Amino acid sequence: MKHLKWPLVVILTFALLWMVAGFYAAGQPLYALAVLTLGASALVVYGSAKSLAWRYLFPGVTGMLVFVAFPLLYTVQIGFTNYSSANLLSQERARAYLLDQATIDEAQSLAFSLHPDGPSHRLVLTPPEGSDGPRYVSPALPLTNPDLQGGHIPMQVVLPGNDKFSEPLDLKQTLALRDALMGLTLELPSKKTLRYVGVREFGNIEPLWKANPDGSLTRVETATVHSPNTVTGYFQTAQGERMQPGFKVGIGWANYARLLFDADMRGPFISIFIWTVLFAGLTVFFATAVGMTLAVVLNWEALKYRTLYRTLLFLPYAVPGFISILVFKGLFNQNFGEINAILNAVFGVRPAWFSDPFLAKSMLLIVNTWLGYPYIMILCTGLIKAIPADLYEASAIAGAKPLTNFFRITVPLIARPLTPLLISAFAFNFNNFVLISLLTDGRPDYLNTKLPAGQTDILVSYTYRIAFTDAGANFGLAAAISTLIFLMVAVLSLANLKLAQVNDAKKG
Repeated sequence: MKHLKWPLVVILTFALLWMVAGFYAAGQPLYALAVLTLGASALVVYGSAKSLAWRYLFPGVTGMLVFVAFPLLYTVQIGFTNYSSANLLSQERARAYLLDQATIDEAQSLAFSLHPDGPSHRLVLTPPEGSDGPRYVSPALPLTNPDLQGGHIPMQVVLPGNDKFSEPLDLKQTLALRDALMGLTLELPSKKTLRYVGVREFGNIEPLWKANPDGSLTRVETATVHSPNTVTGYFQTAQGERMQPGFKVGIGWANYARLLFDADMRGPFISIFIWTVLFAGLTVFFATAVGMTLAVVLNWEALKYRTLYRTLLFLPYAVPGFISILVFKGLFNQNFGEINAILNAVFGVRPAWFSDPFLAKSMLLIVNTWLGYPYIMILCTGLIKAIPADLYEASAIAGAKPLTNFFRITVPLIARPLTPLLISAFAFNFNNFVLISLLTDGRPDYLNTKLPAGQTDILVSYTYRIAFTDAGANFGLAAAISTLIFLMVAVLSLANLKLAQVNDAKKG
C-alpha cells in the first residue's frame, strides 16, 4: 500500500485545488481560503507519519470548527448587518438585477414562425393582424447546433414571389428550440432590434435602467438618478426614494441599539426577556419541588407498590415531548378540551387558556412542569439513596419529624450535587423553543409593536418569528438577539462549570 500513498496524495491535492478554484471563481474567496486551509491540514495530518495522535483528533476539531465555530461567528457577523428579505443580495447583484429590468413595446411586437430549411430553420416575422407592415425572413439558422452563439441576425423583407416557405413547426417543436431563440437578436432593415419576448412573438425590449460610470443608475423613463447608499443598503434618489431590492451592508451596532434604545422595540424585548427568565426559573423551581417531593415519598420503605408508582410517574419523561405537548394543547382547548369540561361541570367556568396572557403563561408552566419533574425525580432518587441511613436513624431517635428530616438532612445533602444539573435545566428551558412553538406559538400577541411579538414568546421563539415568519425576515436583528442569547447561556455554562469545580474541591 505504501507505493499508492503519494499518487493518492497527488490526486487529492489536485481535487482540493479544483474545489478551491471553483469557490474562488464563484466569488467566494473566504470559502476558498477555508477549504484550502482545512484540505491542506488534512493532507499534512494524514500524510505525515509523525502526526499519529492528530489523525484521531483532526475529525473532531474539524467538526467543531465547521459545525460550531463557523455558524457562531457567521451569526455574530450577520448581527452587524442589515441582512433581511429586503436586503438579501450583494450590491453588485442588486445592481445587475435592476439593469436586467426592461419593458416590452407590445405595439411593435411581431409574430414569428419557424420553417425547416434543410438541417437549419428560417424565422419569419409577421406584422399583427390588420397591419399593412412587411414580413421579414432570416437567413438559414442552425438552431439545433448547441454552439450557436446568437448575435445580431439581419432580417430581410419578404419580396413578392419569395413568400413560399415550408410548413411551419408546430408549438411543441417551436418550444423545443426556445433556448436558441432566446439567444437571438434580430436586426430589421431599419436597424431596430427585436428579442424573443413570448412563445410566438419577437418584440422591442427597452431597458428600464441605464448604468452610470460612478456606479449609480438612471431611470430611463424619468431620468432620475439612484445612487447606492451604503448606510441604508438601497439604490435611492437624493430625496430618499428607494428601489427594491436592497443590498446587504454593515450597520455596526445599530441592531443592538435598536433593541436597547428604540422605545417601540425595547418594551416588548424587555418584557419577553423577563418572561424568559421567569419561565425558565419557575419551571425549574416547580419541577424540582414536585420531583424532589415525589422522590422522597417514593423512598419511604413502608409504601406499597413503590416500583409501580415510580414507573407510572416516570412515563411523562418516556413519552416524546412533542406528543405530550400536542395532547395538552387539546386538553386545554377552550371549547372542547377535557380540562375546561371538568372546570365547567364543577365551577361553571371555561378559562380562555390561549387568549388570556396570564392563563397562557400558567398553562405553559403547568405543561413544562409535567414534562420536567420526572427528570428531577430520578436524579433526586439516586442522590437520596447515597445519603447514609444512620443520619435518619439518629434523627428518629432524637424525635425529629419527617419535614425536619427533609429540610435538615435531605435537602442540604442533595442540593450541592443537584445545583449544576438545575443550572443546566435552566439553560435548556431558556431556549425551550419546541414547547412555545407547539403549544401557544407565542400568542397572544402584543398590540401596536413594530415587529410581531407574543406575550408567551421567549427569546428564542421571538428570534425565530423575526427571522423566518411574520416580521419581514429580519435576519440581522434576529442574529443580534441570538448573539445575546448565546452570551447569556455561555454565562450560565461558566457558572455551571464553576459550581462543579467548587463541588469537586469540597469533595476532595
